[in-house]
Amino acid sequence: MTTSATDTEGSAAHPRFAEALRELGLADVAGQVRRFPDATRTAAEAAAAIGCELSQICKSLIFAADGDPVLVLMDGASRVDLERVREELGAERVTRAKADVVRETTGYAIGGVPPFGHRTRTRVLADRSLLGHPLVWAAAGTPYTVFPMPPKDLITHAGATLVDVREREA
Repeated sequence: MTTSATDTEGSAAHPRFAEALRELGLADVAGQVRRFPDATRTAAEAAAAIGCELSQICKSLIFAADGDPVLVLMDGASRVDLERVREELGAERVTRAKADVVRETTGYAIGGVPPFGHRTRTRVLADRSLLGHPLVWAAAGTPYTVFPMPPKDLITHAGATLVDVREREA
């Protein structure tokens, strides 16, 4: 089911994310937000609901680098290599952020964190694997909503640095 970010039944996207889309002049994207009746908290659930490849899902993951939050955008079929993130940031230690830190930093719950439109400015890293598709899908602020965007545009709007931080295949 597709609903607009500004339809009369209420916003399909999280209000903060819908506002970020408006501020960025992305009304066309707001109109492409899809809302699902069931939560799509994982990349696999989102890919199944959309009908796309797992690697076309853009995961927005918050980590703590020496205690400071950092957002990593990763394709849904890959895992983040914490050592590579640590090296990229020049940090001593990188860990997955706890749920309360994710919500405090972004304003969204795990499973619905979009790649931009966050409560606070956070350093953003985007893995090059996202560039493997002409279009990727990312959370629109809730576990029930997603939106499509060309990966180069998504990376630009997120203010991300393009890096290689996915786990290497054995």
